[in-house]
Amino acid sequence: MSDFTPSENVKPDGGRKEATLKRLIASRTVKKEETMRAYRTVPRELFLPDHLVHDAYVDTPLPIGEGQTISAIHMCLIYLELLDLKEGMKVLEVGGGSGYHAALVAEVVSPSNQPPSGHVFTIERKPELVEFANANLERAGYSDRVTVIEGDGTLGLPNEEPFDRIMVAAAAPHVPEPLVRQLKPEGMLLIPVGRHHFWQELTLVTKNKKGEVMERRQMSVAFVPLIGKEGWSQ
Repeated sequence: MSDFTPSENVKPDGGRKEATLKRLIASRTVKKEETMRAYRTVPRELFLPDHLVHDAYVDTPLPIGEGQTISAIHMCLIYLELLDLKEGMKVLEVGGGSGYHAALVAEVVSPSNQPPSGHVFTIERKPELVEFANANLERAGYSDRVTVIEGDGTLGLPNEEPFDRIMVAAAAPHVPEPLVRQLKPEGMLLIPVGRHHFWQELTLVTKNKKGEVMERRQMSVAFVPLIGKEGWSQ
């Protein structure tokens, strides 16, 4: 795992972190105080390979190995804004990657300065990234608030359902039915839906008290494909 492990001797460009947030606030991309606090609290540099730590607060996707990327900062924060996260929620993430997005969500649903309340379960299909994410979350102080699981995220996590929120960090050809089933009444699911490669529509799926489901397109996005039984084959 030496290619994945950040060095304590490499530091990010500290001035960029707040500058990036200020730009996203000015553009109205970020509006919620909870989102701002989570971004300021979670150190993105701890979720990157060593050679990319200096660029931790450049607002762009960055490679994390195994053909995967950590999403751009603005996209991570858009997810937090659209999902309307609350403290105490149980959240499922599909596509754990390096663990950064799960840590941001955990900081909202179970703030690190308080005893654990909510919890994030994140599914990653690549064992090398499962190990990487676990190490990163431990180092950043979120291992008691985030559980990383190796598996096919398109099938969800039936033994932990139902979930208040489900977020998918890869693009699917359609909304996976197992994820809809595992969503609580009044829950939300956010997922890119569309082509195998660029572009897709970020789709917000809501379930009302009666279990009725509605889909609303939010914006055009570009994500890596969601691989699995209910996703793409490769």
